[in-house]
Amino acid sequence: MLPFVAVPSTIAQEFGKYRDLFCRGAGFEQVSRYVTGLLLSENKTLQGIAGQWVAGGEVGGRRAMHAAVFEAGWRSSELMSHHRAVIAKEHQGRGREVISLDWTLSHHDWGKQIFGVKRSYDYVEHRMSCFQTVVTATIANRHLIDGIDVVVQFPDFSVAEREYLKVTAKSHYDDLDQVRERLIEMLHYHKNRLEYRKRTEIAVEIVRQVEAEGQFPTADYAFDNGVLTVELTTMIESAGNTG
Repeated sequence: MLPFVAVPSTIAQEFGKYRDLFCRGAGFEQVSRYVTGLLLSENKTLQGIAGQWVAGGEVGGRRAMHAAVFEAGWRSSELMSHHRAVIAKEHQGRGREVISLDWTLSHHDWGKQIFGVKRSYDYVEHRMSCFQTVVTATIANRHLIDGIDVVVQFPDFSVAEREYLKVTAKSHYDDLDQVRERLIEMLHYHKNRLEYRKRTEIAVEIVRQVEAEGQFPTADYAFDNGVLTVELTTMIESAGNTG
């Protein structure tokens, strides 16, 4: 693979529209290099991308890139909201538009520690696999198609967690440390139950946010039974759109 010496002009031009999301210029440059690697490198791990950049100058290294990408306090909601505002200008005056809501499985057989990855049966591939469940939203007209949201569903571990709590239950505890540990386990179980959202609930939240921002006021919606609920159709109709 050829080494990277600079961010390509096309990537720099488009990614420059997101500069306001970064507090520091150094962080913006590192993420620009990371995005370049995701698009152009054969090895799309952070280590592989960082290693393909020519050392020297302000390029930094793997640690600097890791800090910028994974430790900079990213807020995906702000990023996607800004992204929708950016592309809305390009979609104006392009004719009828449709927002498509869907979900898919993103396989990570070698990345079991990635957020949202769960080992379960894949009914599409007909095998056990490690994957994320991802809910997506895209907008399209006759000229353009763009993603406007993507949400990784946190896996539902409630059955396994409930079974663990049942098996490890005791009639009494000998000291406060055991009581404290048990209380923490139960709080984690309760927290995970509250945070879990069905993919249909995620789809409703996406539509609610898109309609609240008002960037695509004339767009209609398209979806299948995978995300269909009464709440979703009611929300779309109340906004004056069709689904």
